[in-house]
Amino acid sequence: MIKAYFVGISTHYEGEDIEVRYSIYEDQELVCKKSVLREYEKPAIVNQVALVALLKELEKYMDQEIVVIMNDAALNEQIRGTSQTKNKDVLKMLRFTKERISKFNNSITIKDVSNDKVELAKWNEVLKP
Repeated sequence: MIKAYFVGISTHYEGEDIEVRYSIYEDQELVCKKSVLREYEKPAIVNQVALVALLKELEKYMDQEIVVIMNDAALNEQIRGTSQTKNKDVLKMLRFTKERISKFNNSITIKDVSNDKVELAKWNEVLKP
């Protein structure tokens, strides 16, 4: 089983790069840990951009069960279709993100740990630089 943790870190200044961090574990063994700078994106879609970057890395594990762990309740609602957002940028990126997720043929589970203190602490520890 594959467990992947990710986060997208934006800056408060327009035009500055964003940071995408992710760690991938296969049967509790670290197989990939990256921190990548990417072009500026609007803060509302930074975590979606990070998720898409992670999904690209996870394509080589498509034949396995994958659990993606994040700390973003808003993105979780967007993916599940329960969000009420009207932000055009978010909705446009969401279509692209869902398309990427659908390529995994239900072998992927996305879990939000924002309400679980123990899992949130682990998520934070795993993604430290």
